[in-house]
Amino acid sequence: MLIPANLLEADTLTRLIEDFVTRDGTDNGDDTPLQTRVERVRRALDKGEAVIVFDPESQQCQLALKRDVPREWLEDKE
Repeated sequence: MLIPANLLEADTLTRLIEDFVTRDGTDNGDDTPLQTRVERVRRALDKGEAVIVFDPESQQCQLALKRDVPREWLEDKE
């Protein structure tokens, strides 16, 4: 299930993005400041290049590139 970013409280969205950009394996030696990485993801969400995916079974939210999400999930939102 896709969750529109604008439905999340600002603090919740920021924490979700920070969790995503600080996970093991996401920096790949990148010394870019945390705030810059957060803003990049926020812009990708704003542009529709990234989406928030919620799995009701695990009760987990993940960020994903739109191109990696099953097409039928996107069609439900249109």
